[in-house]
Amino acid sequence: MFSIERWQEIFETIRKNKLRTFLTGLSVASGIFILVILLAIGQGMQNGISKEFEGDATNRISVWTGVTSESFKGLNPGRRIQMDNLDYQLAESKNEDQLEYKSGVYSRWGQLTSYKAENGSYRVEGVLGDYQFLENATLTAGRFINQNDIDGYEKVAIIGHRVYLDLFKNKNAIGEYIEITGIKFKVVGMYTDPGGEREENRIFIPLSTSQRVYNAGDKLRSMAFTLKKQDKFEDALAASETFTAQLEADLKARHIISPTDERAIRINNSLERAKKFYDLIAMIKFFFWGVGICTIIAGVVGVSNIMLIIVKERTKEIGIRKAIGAQPISIIGMILHESIFVTAVAGFFGLVFSLFVLEIIGPLIETDYIKNPSVDFKVALTTVIILVVAGAVAGFFPAYRASSIKPIEALRDE
Repeated sequence: MFSIERWQEIFETIRKNKLRTFLTGLSVASGIFILVILLAIGQGMQNGISKEFEGDATNRISVWTGVTSESFKGLNPGRRIQMDNLDYQLAESKNEDQLEYKSGVYSRWGQLTSYKAENGSYRVEGVLGDYQFLENATLTAGRFINQNDIDGYEKVAIIGHRVYLDLFKNKNAIGEYIEITGIKFKVVGMYTDPGGEREENRIFIPLSTSQRVYNAGDKLRSMAFTLKKQDKFEDALAASETFTAQLEADLKARHIISPTDERAIRINNSLERAKKFYDLIAMIKFFFWGVGICTIIAGVVGVSNIMLIIVKERTKEIGIRKAIGAQPISIIGMILHESIFVTAVAGFFGLVFSLFVLEIIGPLIETDYIKNPSVDFKVALTTVIILVVAGAVAGFFPAYRASSIKPIEALRDE
């Protein structure tokens, strides 16, 4: 029940002990401020990691080869493994019911490309039509590679936004011809990529054309796949791990590679990477919660000590109250109200100040792995609950002590 007299007593106590109340509240406000900032940094890390994974399909599995590190079946280590179209066809046919998108890739770095007087050096990738989705690329004009381009060895190109700006200077590019190492290609499409300028600094051409232009025969630099979507992350991860293990075993068997050789066949499973990163972030957030809670506990201990001092100072007053009929629950409520009020006000100040700092500074923080640190409504609500609980805990023991004071002993207190 609301009691104006009780609130008058609380404000009177605070007025008489301004500095003590301020320092006590400052410790609580600092604890909440540190907790919110740490949790915001944790969220910023999650945002940054999520941004990194936007560059490609979230469930992409990429395969490339290296050099053998172990002897096997009479073959010496140091052999360079070369994938080809048959590797891709076998993987595709064996897992047809599981695959969503797939593509073989033959790429060349640093290819001199020109359009009229403009020129630049870009990575050229020979790919299949599905590669648009494997790269999470969005067409801004024209089209992507289709099966007719593959079958007809067409000299067509899809250019990234950075290439477009460099060569065409915001002029029309669709239907124009660019020269890649002296060979003319017709621009049929343009794309953007959430991975940013690094990913938009490429040119896609049909895989068959790439292999013919660069005299690569049926060689592949890499392969990329995504599996069909699953309802649960755990199911998707399990399916991708099974597919990855089988694909690695098949490639090692075909190219006569030791099953324990980890360098000859390299597979990057983005779901496995994502799980590792998100598990790490979860641990970091847990650690941040621990640091923040410990900081708040330090503030709560300070509040509790101050309330014990207040109880000591008001021992005689409490004795008189009990002598004229005040119930223990009334004494407990009086101390708890003051404790919760001081803690809540100070904590809210720390919360509001931390949110203000994040609102101003958060959007300006853009590093590779921390982007726009912030807290959501659930986190803010959680801190409010922590404030109320902290205030109650801080005041409970002093309040219980106050309720245990015997009137006769309190009246004798000096």
